[in-house]
Amino acid sequence: MQRAWIGWWRARQRYHRYSVEGLEHLLTPGPKLIVGYHGKPIAHDLCMLQIALYDRLGYLPHPVFHAYFGQNPALRRFIDALGFVTGDGEDMAEAIARGEHIMVTPGGTREGCRSSRHRYRVRWGQRMGYLRVAAKYGLPIVPVAARGTDDLYLGLNDGDRTARRLGVPAGLPLWVGLGLVGAWPLAVPFPARIRQVVGAPIEVGDVDPDDREALRPLHARVTGAVQALLDGAR
Repeated sequence: MQRAWIGWWRARQRYHRYSVEGLEHLLTPGPKLIVGYHGKPIAHDLCMLQIALYDRLGYLPHPVFHAYFGQNPALRRFIDALGFVTGDGEDMAEAIARGEHIMVTPGGTREGCRSSRHRYRVRWGQRMGYLRVAAKYGLPIVPVAARGTDDLYLGLNDGDRTARRLGVPAGLPLWVGLGLVGAWPLAVPFPARIRQVVGAPIEVGDVDPDDREALRPLHARVTGAVQALLDGAR
């Protein structure tokens, strides 16, 4: 399964003429929390970054996946085979202890499954769980963003809002997007070029992971850093 995953995203790197700047920030020793913008409708650029890091570090960094998928036995096999984690649990702690990177998109589907009226704008609200992880484990935060990620599909609706209206369970979105010759997820994405930028690490410092007021200024700094990368990449 891992071989198929790597092969698929290598092909996508070629299709989207993927490039990455600032990768050296992720090649220094020690685990880091990679924090990125969630493009439409999935984080394509972070999957490609995962492969770029695999080629240099010899392991797949560990994306944080929707908790629902960890509860599904069939999807759990997929998650375990690829080293995904579904939250701050034993799997994450073990990966960090091995010195391996964690990847997270705080905006999640709320950010990624919007209509195409909303492009390249960070939408994290007050989601600060990623900061609690960084503070708990002493991880530097490395901001990441990319041009092209909101140009792969034409989003027609707000997937989270639609799902809530229709009572879709488990907090899953119901998103409608158009690609080449059809609708997502069956349609091939448009061949937009993806240019990714990795920013300089942000040190969390000595802060209580459970003190939301203490985390707010850091949250503003990280969201601002990711937005600046988005604006610069465009």
